[in-house]
Amino acid sequence: MSRAAPRTLSIALEDLASALAPATTLARVQEVWERAAGPAIAAAARPTAERDGVLTVICSAAVWAQELDLMACELIPRLNRELGRQAILELRCRTG
Repeated sequence: MSRAAPRTLSIALEDLASALAPATTLARVQEVWERAAGPAIAAAARPTAERDGVLTVICSAAVWAQELDLMACELIPRLNRELGRQAILELRCRTG
């Protein structure tokens, strides 16, 4: 009788993290943010709220908030593609 190889700890932890993560749109956006926005934007801005498709993003500087406002037409489709549905309709960028 042979046994299957044990699962690696990283796979088990990924499964556990997925099971424990809140099932809100904001939580999903926060999960995919760096992939959708890219590492430079993710380092300077973070999604903090979502309501009725409007995503609020807090930026480290006013120039980032302005840049993300200008990039919204590119960033929103990338976010929705990562989410697998049309969840985000608008970005509101603030400094903080």
